[in-house]
Amino acid sequence: MRKAFLVFTITSLAIVGLLYYVNWKFLFLLLILVPLILLGIYDMFQSKRTIRRNFPLLGRLRYLLESMGPEMRQYFIETDLEGKPFNRLQRNIVYQRSKKENDTNPFGTQLDVYKEGYEWINHSIRAIPFVEVDENPRVRIGSSQCEKPYEASLFNISAMSYGSLSKNAILALNAGAQQGGFYHNTGEGGLSKYHLTGGDVVWNIGTGYFSCRNEDGTFSYDAFTIRANYDAVKMIEIKFSQGAKPGHGGILPKEKVTDEIAEIRLVSKGHDILSPPSHSAFTTPLELMDFVKLLRKGSGGKPIGMKICIGNKSEFLSICKAMVETKTYLDFITVDGGEGGTGAAPQEYSDHVGMPLRDALAFVYDALNGFDLKDQIKIICSGKVITGFDIIRNLSLGADLCNSARGMMFALGCIQALECHANTCPTGVATQDPELMKGLVPEEKSVRVARYQHETVKSAMDLMASAGIKHPDDVDRTVVSTRVDRTKVQTFYEIYPELDKGCLLYESTVPKEFLYFWKKASAAKF
Repeated sequence: MRKAFLVFTITSLAIVGLLYYVNWKFLFLLLILVPLILLGIYDMFQSKRTIRRNFPLLGRLRYLLESMGPEMRQYFIETDLEGKPFNRLQRNIVYQRSKKENDTNPFGTQLDVYKEGYEWINHSIRAIPFVEVDENPRVRIGSSQCEKPYEASLFNISAMSYGSLSKNAILALNAGAQQGGFYHNTGEGGLSKYHLTGGDVVWNIGTGYFSCRNEDGTFSYDAFTIRANYDAVKMIEIKFSQGAKPGHGGILPKEKVTDEIAEIRLVSKGHDILSPPSHSAFTTPLELMDFVKLLRKGSGGKPIGMKICIGNKSEFLSICKAMVETKTYLDFITVDGGEGGTGAAPQEYSDHVGMPLRDALAFVYDALNGFDLKDQIKIICSGKVITGFDIIRNLSLGADLCNSARGMMFALGCIQALECHANTCPTGVATQDPELMKGLVPEEKSVRVARYQHETVKSAMDLMASAGIKHPDDVDRTVVSTRVDRTKVQTFYEIYPELDKGCLLYESTVPKEFLYFWKKASAAKF
């Protein structure tokens, strides 16, 4: 190929030179051929890319086609059910609801109803008219120790940081939350002015303690107290881990770290911002309980919770034991499934670390119920929650309410370009590039966020009515069935048998499947 390129170069120049003497108009060919020839010469002598060195100029076509791969597959190759992490059917239902377009489908389901993993709701012969159910139910979050409980919506905006998302995206989400009466989780990137434009806020505090940290990265109680008492901040969430990269800590590439973001997070710029993998404010479950009491005091009695992707079961049971021993209760626990998403995570973490949401939800509910703590604590779930059915499925497994991150991103206009980590998001959602983010108009997109949330909650309540259920609290594990294999169907009640209330308080009553983890768990250490 190198010889062929040299022949091409010499021949091209000879032809152009000859044509120039015949007709000066052929000079424009030089403007095309000379740059190509120079690129080819550069390829021959560069040493980083073998393909380009061995196949000058032509080798560049390989990298061009590779860069276009995601778009080519999404628009020309994938069927409606093949896209990952969300297929076209899932994305379209968000787009349609956010724009208040017709979201009905003709000619029946495209899903294989006999495929392993297919799920459905068990409807009732005595279905309830939709007008008899609350179209927008509220969930009261606050234990007996909470002085300022919060009435939350059934469906809310999950944790997404300013920095990972653009300021226009944050403004649109917060305004949408205000219009629709649901909350907006800040993500671990700190509390910015863009989160304080009118919507209810859940302040997520991760291991980096952004917006409430000292110069050495430790927790600052004074900085926390100032911000936690803002009227917009309704709840405080201690982040242990997130589903996309549990045990790893957050990542914000340096390309996204602007002066403003560094100021909000109380960090310096010019390098990737990496959150530590674990907290420094506490090291044991008992110390965690002290931290919870400290945050409750500093916030004036607002709900204090935690966000966790379940890993070692014994560690979560240790937290439960610490709550029982100290009689200090979390107000809520956000369970993030291993299928959760993020703007930047190592692939191995995204693919192979963290318990998937369904298993995690069932485990957390059973653990809290087994320690007789569930009446004090609400369970929030996140992890690929897109539709009303997703909400019902999670309620069936033990959740009290749901969060969505990527669903809300689709409502903002996200097209799943998979460029969140590169600062090149074409829709202005996940970028700090001013030229790209200006395409996202908060006043327009906030309306779409509010519409999507409203229509999705309405869909969930409609499904409940079809099952003969009036209130989300009445959704149990018998409501949803799943195909275990081609000929076997089970409800979640059969797949995840519930524990008896209080059975984990004493060793003599601990079920066999929990006994190993129960014995390993200790309130004195993780």
